[in-house]
Amino acid sequence: MNFQVAAGECLAIEGPSGSGKTRLLRAIADLDPAKGLIFLDGAERNEMPAWDWRHQVRYCAAEPSWWTDTAQAAFAEAKKPDARRVQRLLNVLGLEGELITRPLSVVSTGERQRLALVRALIDDPKVLLLDEPTAALDPQATALVEEVIKYQILSGHSVLLASHNRAQIERLSHARLLLPKRTGASATVEHPI
Repeated sequence: MNFQVAAGECLAIEGPSGSGKTRLLRAIADLDPAKGLIFLDGAERNEMPAWDWRHQVRYCAAEPSWWTDTAQAAFAEAKKPDARRVQRLLNVLGLEGELITRPLSVVSTGERQRLALVRALIDDPKVLLLDEPTAALDPQATALVEEVIKYQILSGHSVLLASHNRAQIERLSHARLLLPKRTGASATVEHPI
């Protein structure tokens, strides 16, 4: 497949379960092996160290993993985390500041999902790869997350959004990449939504 996402655009990735949406996002993020070429600002993914690529191209999983006991510990591992930025992101996502110090084992699924979005945005990557970013959220929290995504797009970030939520896709994306269920079939890109 061949597609591009400009700065300030959102490409929705659609397809039935098992069509490869998550696999595509993980390949772009350099988390899974993949054939082909992926470029960012004219540089091919293999022309830079993996850590540099992942600093600029950030994947946020539908079911985020945590390797620390608290979100605060994970945030501290980020490159020069800005406490004011973290607090601002928590606020706009409807999360209480002290939530980051609670053990993640007692934090709700929806709160963990929004905390993962904070973790993804903490150092302002150029590209966001969002895999079902509101799957575990109620309508109010979904609206907050969508506002953050819209802000990222308006700020010139590129967003790739995998979602089964057609209304969300229509609200956020500029184009759609349709992945077929059967192997060997071609993906298609539709512009505009």
